[in-house]
Amino acid sequence: MGEGMEAKGWWKGLRVFSPEYYALCAAGGMLSAGTTHLAITPFDVLKVNMQVNPVKYNSMFSGLKILVKEQGPSSLWRGWAGKFFGYGVQGGCKFGLYEYFKRMYSDALVGQNKSIIFFLSSASAQAIADVALCPFEAVKVRVQAQPWFAKGLADGFPKLKASEGFSGFYKGLFPLWGRNLPFSILMFSTFEHSVDFLYRKVIQTKKEDCSRAQQLAVTCVAGYASGTIGTIVSNPADNIVASLYNKKADSIVQAVKKIGLLNLFTRSLPIRITLVGPVVTLQWFFYDTIKVLTGLPTSGGVITDLDEEH
Repeated sequence: MGEGMEAKGWWKGLRVFSPEYYALCAAGGMLSAGTTHLAITPFDVLKVNMQVNPVKYNSMFSGLKILVKEQGPSSLWRGWAGKFFGYGVQGGCKFGLYEYFKRMYSDALVGQNKSIIFFLSSASAQAIADVALCPFEAVKVRVQAQPWFAKGLADGFPKLKASEGFSGFYKGLFPLWGRNLPFSILMFSTFEHSVDFLYRKVIQTKKEDCSRAQQLAVTCVAGYASGTIGTIVSNPADNIVASLYNKKADSIVQAVKKIGLLNLFTRSLPIRITLVGPVVTLQWFFYDTIKVLTGLPTSGGVITDLDEEH
């Protein structure tokens, strides 16, 4: 797909790799990430409480019962604004910047292995996206695990600023990078390679020759694979983030010691796989649906076209 190619359909005149294209990708990422994360807020509340108090919340079913019994049904939606706005902003940066960096690194590193391009692009995009997410995540985790702290973002932001200063918003940035960078790198690279594998080995048809429905089906399969693999790798850092934000530990080293090496990899992993696989699948599906509706190609495989241009 060349730089001058225009979208077909009702969004005519939109050029792939143009500023408008990247803006559309960012908007698509924001909508897809924000809505899917909002939908799973109850499970996210449970996940955070299982990480912070694993003795009390020792399983998904009993944990949900305890939350509803002790704090009411509304407790399952604590932190919804942080999920919607925080992960919406993160998704916009992550997807939009990934498209931008993939093109940039493809032009700068001609002839390099595709995986290197995927790694660099996803890491660059995620590093910036997490800086945008971090303040929202800091408030969200506290609201979900400490009901007395604040009701939501509106009162949570000023309370956190007053109690811990500006640095309180970014206390978990390094663990957040530790969780999200490996996740993002594996998510995008697994997605790209899965898309390539499905078209070459399973469907055995070029993407442009497949129907839009077939392309979106490939997106869903590749999206689920990418979400599951990314979740397993990022689980230790996710536990550390929850521990730091809820003051169960004062440092990363202390958090690791308190949680235990085995628990770092296993605590809350079942619920995260249950959540993240479908969420990432839906994100890719919504994201590519927006592309399809605007006449653009679905995600994955563009780098091959760039290689052929050069």
